Amino acid sequence: MLDMIPGTEEMTALLGQSLYDVWNQLCAAIDENYDMECLWNKGGKAWTYEYKYRRGGKTLCALYAREGCVGFMVILGKDERSKFEAERENFSKEVQEIYDEAKTYHDGKWVMFEPVDNSSFDDFIRLLRIKRKPNKK
Repeated sequence: MLDMIPGTEEMTALLGQSLYDVWNQLCAAIDENYDMECLWNKGGKAWTYEYKYRRGGKTLCALYAREGCVGFMVILGKDERSKFEAERENFSKEVQEIYDEAKTYHDGKWVMFEPVDNSSFDDFIRLLRIKRKPNKK
């Protein structure tokens, strides 16, 4: 856990205004569909911050921030990978390529995106729906 949650000023300084806007738009898109517990944490070696969406001990996705870069990670388990493969053609070529290049671990395929605008957000929400049905009306 973080001692202090970063505010608007700190996030804007870290990401830059345009990426901070992307961060906020992505959070808003997720919040529109899901009612989740949101946890801030240190981002490990590669990232400054991690912002995780969880519910009932299960992680839906995580956003990451470091200087000049936003990360969006979804971990797809075996059944979820099968669902993705079945719907593959409904996703953009870019999302398919990133999925194909993602490393598979014992707990699933760790798919990391680094969005620079909101053009892939529909695909991101579609990926999240494979993981979990939206729980907001």
